Amino acid sequence: MRFPLAAPIMVIGALLVVLGIGQLTWWAPSETVTVGVPADVRSGPVTVIDAGAKEADDGEMDITVQSEGTFTLAVGRASDVDAWVADAAHLTVTGVGEDQLLTEFTEGVESVPNPSGSDLWTSEETADGTLTHRWLDPGEGEWSILIAADGENPAPTAVSITSPNDTATPWAVPLLILGALLLVLGIALAFIKPRKTRREPATVGSRAYARQQAHRQGRGTAFSAHQVRPLAALGLAAALGLTGTAVGTASESESATPGESAPGEEATPAEEATPAEEAEGTQYPVLLESQLDRILATVATSVTEADAAADATLLEQRVAGAAATLRTANYSVRSQADDVPAPTPVAADPVLASMIPTGNDWPRTVVALTQGESNPVPQALVLVQEDPRSNYRLTSSIQMLPGTTFPTAGSPEGLQEIPVDGGEDLVASPQDAVAAIADYLTSPDGGNAGTFEPNSFADAITSFQSDVVADAGNDSAEITFTHEPVAEHTSAISTGDGGAMVFGYLEHTYSSVPEGPGDSIALEGTVYETLTGEESTEEGIDVRYGEAVMMYVPAAGSEKKITVIGAAQQLLSAELR
Repeated sequence: MRFPLAAPIMVIGALLVVLGIGQLTWWAPSETVTVGVPADVRSGPVTVIDAGAKEADDGEMDITVQSEGTFTLAVGRASDVDAWVADAAHLTVTGVGEDQLLTEFTEGVESVPNPSGSDLWTSEETADGTLTHRWLDPGEGEWSILIAADGENPAPTAVSITSPNDTATPWAVPLLILGALLLVLGIALAFIKPRKTRREPATVGSRAYARQQAHRQGRGTAFSAHQVRPLAALGLAAALGLTGTAVGTASESESATPGESAPGEEATPAEEATPAEEAEGTQYPVLLESQLDRILATVATSVTEADAAADATLLEQRVAGAAATLRTANYSVRSQADDVPAPTPVAADPVLASMIPTGNDWPRTVVALTQGESNPVPQALVLVQEDPRSNYRLTSSIQMLPGTTFPTAGSPEGLQEIPVDGGEDLVASPQDAVAAIADYLTSPDGGNAGTFEPNSFADAITSFQSDVVADAGNDSAEITFTHEPVAEHTSAISTGDGGAMVFGYLEHTYSSVPEGPGDSIALEGTVYETLTGEESTEEGIDVRYGEAVMMYVPAAGSEKKITVIGAAQQLLSAELR
């Protein structure tokens, strides 16, 4: 009876081992899975791979794009990509299905600007033919991928995503273990002999014979039936023993503990916020540090080239506002007067501090404090992006005043752009603060004399004005000084401590007019003679300067005064009346 039972047990064990090995080898699932965009989808000037196509817990994902021509693949925040696409017709990859990518087409404008080189992108690649991009999130938040040709031609739609596959084989190890145990059991049954007991036959009629007969009558026929069953039960017990271990382990893990459900009851998981729910409403800095570094390098290069050539047209792509006005004037004045110094160079690095606000609105303003080797003091570079499809441009370059401190920005969540006419939580709104410094410089003894902390910029301006008026050579001239704020060049960012950094621009006019007939204004030996071509004037002269200022405005209720921490001045023009 031993061999007929051992053989099927060994066969079953061998089959289970083969099944276990197969799950780990030739039947093992592929390590990756690739799905693509259906071939019959519509195309627009832009293709977007939405953040929804990349689950938060996904590992490395590869995006492969095929095209018959040159195209750009760019990575940006999901909200920024949506803002850039705006009303353009576009195909969106919204998710990953079982056998294809899920897509959605949006009708819209059939052409867009070329997205290559946009400051919104944290990274971009240009390819001709095929490109494989490893999709990794550059930082916290949701990120999307934008694909476009040149904005005029249809964007590529031959897109596929390769992602890690579920390679788990939970039955492989149990099958191997169970099969091995059955093989060992079958071998044991085949080769281990059962112990036999020799009995001497009893003589009929003897006492021994009588005892044997009585014993048999008491047990019936159970002995012969139990010769095989314990061995058969042993194989089944081995199988159940392994299964019982697994079930027992599961039962123990499911047993009730304080705060958990009892066996047989469905446990209710604690309600926790999902990553998407936690991220809802969260606003992130409008630029990563790597983006800011790249933008600063591009701006500095453009300004350096323009300064070297004294060509204002080279500023147009990356410089605007007060910075463009002051540099353009410098180029013009330098072309007429050799003794006018060149403007202070713009340094891209090192970045000593930065103010990068959060939010999804435009225009966006960021500030970087840098100091290059040729800069005697740090300079604050104010960069503004007017809309999603525009790049950042330098609107102000302001040197810090000696003895001043650039405010610590605090956490990014506290940095917000402030409306120039807002600032109810400040001692003065941004536009009122700029107007106050203009009024103070025009009338040092006026009502705003006590509004500002003492500073070298105001001291230099007011001292110069006093000296000009007191000069005996100007006794026959009527001299006036005015400082007017230019509202469109005012901006402000909160500092996270309740205060704000305010950036403004003033037009300073110095007028000198003869008091009576026969009187004249001497210009000989001054830069004004060079600019006007006259040694004197009997009509008068207007000299204009541009003044950029950077101020810290404290929070409302603070006992601190407004502090001027940076300024820049440039001669704009000198015109005879």
